[in-house]
Amino acid sequence: MERLNDSVPVVRSKSMRNGEDVCKSPSHEAKFEWISKYRSGTRGQGVVKQAFAPLSTTLTKLSQHRKSEKSSDKKGSFEGENGPNGDTPNSSQESLGISSRDDRDDLVRSSSHTASNKAQILAMPQFGLRDNLIKCELLKKEELYIYREHFSFFLGTYNVNGQTPKESLHPWLSCPLNPPDMYCVGFQELDLSKEAFFFNDTPKELEWMKAVSDALHPDAKYALVKLVRLVGIMLLFYVKKEHAEFISDVEAETVGTGIMGRMGNKGAVAIRFRFHNSDICVVNSHLAAHIEEYERRNQDYKDICSRLQFRQLDPTQPPLTILKHDVVLWIGDLNYRISDLDVNNVKELIGKKDFETLHSYDQLKRQIDEEAVFVGFVEGEIDFQPTYKYDTGSDKWDTSEKCRVPAWCDRILWRGKNIKQQHYQSHMALKTSDHKPVSSLLVIGIKRVNAEAYKKTFEEIVRDIDKMENECIPSVTLSRREFHFTDVKFMAHQAETLSLLNDGQVPCQFEFIQKPNEPTYCKPWLTANPSKGFIAQGGSVDIDLEVFVNRFTAPELNSGQQQIEDILVLHLERGKDYFISVTGNYLPSCYGTSIHSLCLLREPIQDMPQETLREIVSLSGNESAANTEKPLDIPKELWMMVDHLFRNAIKQEDIFQQPGLRSEFAEIRDCLDTGMPDSLPGSNHSVAEALLLFLDALPEPVVPYSFYQQCLECCSSASQCEKVISMLPQCHQNVFNYLAAFLRELLKNFASNGLDVNILVTIFASLLLKSPTKQDLAQKRKTQEFFQHFLIQSSS
Repeated sequence: MERLNDSVPVVRSKSMRNGEDVCKSPSHEAKFEWISKYRSGTRGQGVVKQAFAPLSTTLTKLSQHRKSEKSSDKKGSFEGENGPNGDTPNSSQESLGISSRDDRDDLVRSSSHTASNKAQILAMPQFGLRDNLIKCELLKKEELYIYREHFSFFLGTYNVNGQTPKESLHPWLSCPLNPPDMYCVGFQELDLSKEAFFFNDTPKELEWMKAVSDALHPDAKYALVKLVRLVGIMLLFYVKKEHAEFISDVEAETVGTGIMGRMGNKGAVAIRFRFHNSDICVVNSHLAAHIEEYERRNQDYKDICSRLQFRQLDPTQPPLTILKHDVVLWIGDLNYRISDLDVNNVKELIGKKDFETLHSYDQLKRQIDEEAVFVGFVEGEIDFQPTYKYDTGSDKWDTSEKCRVPAWCDRILWRGKNIKQQHYQSHMALKTSDHKPVSSLLVIGIKRVNAEAYKKTFEEIVRDIDKMENECIPSVTLSRREFHFTDVKFMAHQAETLSLLNDGQVPCQFEFIQKPNEPTYCKPWLTANPSKGFIAQGGSVDIDLEVFVNRFTAPELNSGQQQIEDILVLHLERGKDYFISVTGNYLPSCYGTSIHSLCLLREPIQDMPQETLREIVSLSGNESAANTEKPLDIPKELWMMVDHLFRNAIKQEDIFQQPGLRSEFAEIRDCLDTGMPDSLPGSNHSVAEALLLFLDALPEPVVPYSFYQQCLECCSSASQCEKVISMLPQCHQNVFNYLAAFLRELLKNFASNGLDVNILVTIFASLLLKSPTKQDLAQKRKTQEFFQHFLIQSSS
């Protein structure tokens, strides 16, 4: 390997001490001088009361507003329309964020201020505690004014294996006898090209959208409400035009679960909306592949549930997660396989149509039975043969060298009440892909509002609240006022629960508030979830206090400039404030420590006294050069990961493209930070991802920010690019050249590992050359052009 092993640091094999005395909690008590200032500054503040508009006035305004908007709705301004004599939608701009969003919103906005949405309006910031109480009471008494009307939802999922539409989708999308009220159609692997992966741009979006629009049920007219796409994962949401005015609060979000938890080759897209008075969320996901990777699929599911969040109309309210909806519809290539049976046994059961026995070996069924994933979800009975894997263009099982075991990769599940499934089936007539499409028709009881009953209930609630004594002071009991987090680590989530019990005579509204001269209510490594809320009289709420150190907060914690110390101020509206102490000890990590500092550390970072780490961070390059001990050429932690990959993963298929396991990353991080064990644990994919996370967490990138603009300006000249690198600080220059040499070695084995220059340039350029400000697409392309010069050098 060219210069890969030149001048590498020597890692001595030695017996490490147990580390019981490393990074103990500070013996001194944290002092918070602002508390006395805060108390004097807030003492005696008055209470601002807000009057609630009379019901008649509110309803009159709402009626006027709705009439004015209905007139604009008649213009028909959805993203697209389809039906008998209807035009095919002709825009793929929605996924690029440049669609005519205002036009689309006009059609769905008419239902955003109706009686059925009054409970939501009451939560807006201009209303106070009294109106949150009204909202709470309305929700509790919903059965007095709500009735259910049934609507049909067609759900479809299809992994198209990067193909273009070659046949009509009519057998799939128009299979119901009667036209569905809604269509939610999901695709995976829409485009497998490098351009789609690198720049999230593909002409196939328009092609498949047109194929869908042309194949919707011919006996109804449909409007395209929303399209959302992440690389090859796309979701289309259509409604019958007569239902359009009752759709509101439409939001779309995406989350990538690929390498580093961000790449969009795997992940999910989702659309949430309000239909009449029901909140619905539709998710289309593509989870990790390979039969043995069911744990990774479980992790992907959990990541999607926690990370995919929708903004609310009220910006002061926390985002909505997937599971906080009345109905959740989940479709996609979930990639769960059939275990413990060989391919011949599987095909034999399929031939007998013994799907019940075969289903007992299904990984998803087993994981659901163990409550590892999809808790609370329902899947209909599977009475169709597996939908993967076929020879493209046929109904023959995979005849390739790999001879994949047939599996039900493509699934549809739901969560919620008043849902019945009319059909669940595959569609063998379609042969474009190596998967078969799947569909399900659900009939869902949607909540609608009886306006008269609503008005009566509303007025009764207002009368009851008027009887309440406003002089009563809110009060809560806290389960604890001190929280200590032990051995906090980089990217290792910890949580403790704070329980609040409303022991007062009235409902109360709580919120964690900012301290003087601080921008937020807590330090950036800490969150309270929820950070604000409402507690009915005698009720309680659990608040998760969560500590999570990421690449932004790690540097100052590593150096000791910051500690795990904070005070939260819990404020009760019209009541008093409570102070909650949060402390802990952080275990320093190579993640989030600078290249310069790591080159000065010959021992594992957790073997170093905190004072030494603080001194090293404060040293400049010239001062460190004056030390008697020569610094390492590159950080030993970086060398350990690269050396491991060079010895074990140079021919690993999908290296740097397939994610590792989070549990294995934790073991790798601990090994690097403590020196134990002597060799890195985990799979090759986990070590590769650990390397990328290490580069991503550097406080100063490999190419320092001060050189970024020069790199952009000279990106077209290989000699000028080399000149810039020669000007870097020595340790940064060593790391850059070391990584480039390693990546060139990987490219020599492209036949085995499947890598090419474009893949590596895309992944590594964004980590080695980071912009000090937000990077646009043109800059992104220039950084890739810059780094590409170093990967196409001839071996020397």
